[in-house]
Amino acid sequence: VFVPKSLSLSSLSIPPRVINAGKSQHNEDQACCEVVVVDRRCSPRCNPVPKECTEEDLCFHYWGLFDGHAGSGAAVMASKLLHLHICDQLRDLVDILQDSSPPPLCLPGILPSDALPRFHLEKAVSHESLVIGAIENAFKRMDEQIERERMTRLVAGGCCALAVVYLLGKVYVANAGDSRAIIIRNGEIIPMSREFTPETERQRLQFLGFLRPELLGNEFTHLEFPRRIQHKELGKKMLYRDQNMNGWAYKRIEEDDLKFPLIYGEGKKARVMATIGVTRGLGDHDLKVYNSNIHIKPFLSSPVSRQVRVYDLTQYEHCPDDVLVLGTDGLWDVTNDREVADLVVRSRGVLKERGWRLPNDKLGQAAPGRGTATVGMGPGPGGAQGPPDQLPASPTRGVRNPGT
Repeated sequence: VFVPKSLSLSSLSIPPRVINAGKSQHNEDQACCEVVVVDRRCSPRCNPVPKECTEEDLCFHYWGLFDGHAGSGAAVMASKLLHLHICDQLRDLVDILQDSSPPPLCLPGILPSDALPRFHLEKAVSHESLVIGAIENAFKRMDEQIERERMTRLVAGGCCALAVVYLLGKVYVANAGDSRAIIIRNGEIIPMSREFTPETERQRLQFLGFLRPELLGNEFTHLEFPRRIQHKELGKKMLYRDQNMNGWAYKRIEEDDLKFPLIYGEGKKARVMATIGVTRGLGDHDLKVYNSNIHIKPFLSSPVSRQVRVYDLTQYEHCPDDVLVLGTDGLWDVTNDREVADLVVRSRGVLKERGWRLPNDKLGQAAPGRGTATVGMGPGPGGAQGPPDQLPASPTRGVRNPGT
């Protein structure tokens, strides 16, 4: 459970903590909350002394939830390093993002200054899309580092990753797995992510199995049937659907259709290759089908395996009750968005000069349950408008190499 100590802006020096619910010896569920100062690429890479974030600096506020499985290694590693990978990807963009003019086609020094473009037509690229690209690349680099160092660091298992970046007035939410983020604004619920499960990604998984049948190991079929096919049903016409279909049709059953389906089960019981119930995440590089040499990782990755959604804080009026809620499947499996929104509002109490207080003047609770974090988006005590609260006071200077 991700439990910030206080919801007031006056007590941000106390960092959040993660509580182990006791289901495993090592906590597979991790959380992170940081303020990171982004240095330019040409600046020294080693300066361990943090400094206050000034108006001249490019800073971002960061929250992350990591729901581990089959071991705590991937979740622990990602919670310590993902924000540094994001910082590293932003280092080339420090001056670009702080300049209102369109981003340059090439960074200085990449091409000779007198080089002429072959084509004069250029796509318009926004600053927002540069940040999205930086976050997407950071997830990719984090996954590559887990693969590269999993033996030396004993990084076991994998994890779903839900990360939030607040930068230059916008909130960026990146999700890889079955966690979820919602914004509660004036009582309205705004989804900021979608879950990636065998059911929601059926067609992508089937298409990969269709294009690369060798990944199925001659044990699975990419086709889906309402139930397992029996040998006595060979030659009959039965319902099926493939990677191109949302509906169902009939086909004549062949020998290959007797293989185990790539996606089996429905709802929360749906599994990829009868093994895992999430289809995107970090880690799982050694995950195989039980008692076989068939790797599952190729189905857990894709060129667009992280989804980033953007919310512009400057476009809306916010009140003190507006929050961003991050939760793992442990929360969303047993409740819905509206119930969580109501519970968060009741748990926070009323905003006073000494922070959020319940009717008995006790400190309000920040998180409604397991694997949950809330981030206040409204003005702080005294009506001061600023970035979302629940942040540590001392920024992290993201200058050390996340790969070391």
